[in-house]
Amino acid sequence: MANKHLKTTRPVAPLGIVAMKGITEIAKVTNDYLMEWRSDRDFDPRIDEGNITYDTDRTYLLETSVPRFGSGEAKGVILQSVRGLDLYFMLDVTNYSLTYTVCGHENHMSPDDHYSDLKRLIAAVEGKAHRITVIMPFLYEGRQHRRTARESLDCAIALQELVSMGVDNIITFDAHDPRVQNAIPLHGFETVQPAYQFIKGICAHCDDIKFDNDHLLIVSPDEGGTNRAVYMASVLGVDMGMFYKRRDYSRIVDGRNPIVAHEFLGPSVEGKDVFVVDDMISSGESMIDVATELKKRKANRIFVLSTFGLFTNGLKKFDDAVENGIIYKVVTTNLTYQTEELLSRDYYISCSMAKYIAYIIDTLNHDMSIADLMDPYDRITTLVEKYKKTH
Repeated sequence: MANKHLKTTRPVAPLGIVAMKGITEIAKVTNDYLMEWRSDRDFDPRIDEGNITYDTDRTYLLETSVPRFGSGEAKGVILQSVRGLDLYFMLDVTNYSLTYTVCGHENHMSPDDHYSDLKRLIAAVEGKAHRITVIMPFLYEGRQHRRTARESLDCAIALQELVSMGVDNIITFDAHDPRVQNAIPLHGFETVQPAYQFIKGICAHCDDIKFDNDHLLIVSPDEGGTNRAVYMASVLGVDMGMFYKRRDYSRIVDGRNPIVAHEFLGPSVEGKDVFVVDDMISSGESMIDVATELKKRKANRIFVLSTFGLFTNGLKKFDDAVENGIIYKVVTTNLTYQTEELLSRDYYISCSMAKYIAYIIDTLNHDMSIADLMDPYDRITTLVEKYKKTH
């Protein structure tokens, strides 16, 4: 998957990675990949020797600190020089496992806390970096992407804040609504799909998947995620279907109109394995409702695929759904915080994204196009063909 032109170009500036608390594990693996690739990479001798070269004698991860005062206030500190670096900030705004103390009381970090710490460290750069890119897999306030009443547009405000502080590019994964980039039309904004990693993870854990139209169906759990399902179904050469949520617009519960029923549009699911594809599992109620409806229609095994597994209400409902034969496997990426409890589940498949992020950073650091990385069509088809031959 690596860009062959990386051997014939030099980086635009020395590389630096700032890993915020909560994403350090992925960042370390990403850094290891970058150091390994660059230590083995021989440049084309025709390249001008005066250009920038790699610094492979040290880690690309920078030392930073965000100390807090007793009141809960904080400051961002970068503990080494960043002058002239091509900086990449990585953060997971959903990692609630981190805590800090406020007047003797323990607080768990919220997305607001993670986002504020990001701004503190960007401010500490003081404009000395060559370029700043923020890699924010779960887009901060991405679900608050449009107005339905007199309410705030938090995601748009956050994006504008970041670019006003000097951020040049923002990389996110599976944005809830990519149109939020309209808030910053003159700056880089990329939303990446992990479709290849999903298929790779399933192929590694299941040896009897039949990737054909008679045995597999891709389903979107709602109308908003149709594009994801259409893409995966098109690449795999199978049919797709979708559910739409019929709501009760006469009342509001927890800030939204409650769902009355999930209605299905699509071909017969009888006897077929089904991949239900969505951007996130929050409480998981919608996913389980959709899987239940598919089972009523005599679907075979149901795989729940989601970029972000938040599991805000715990795992019991999924444990019960698996035990009752409603769900077969749950597949998510490691882009958000994963509990040991989740990782211990036999039905759970975790798809690592560290190598993919390393490819993105490596390519951008050379100022090369990431278009090939954004479209995994060739990689998916190659993987599926290899799987068919070996199974």
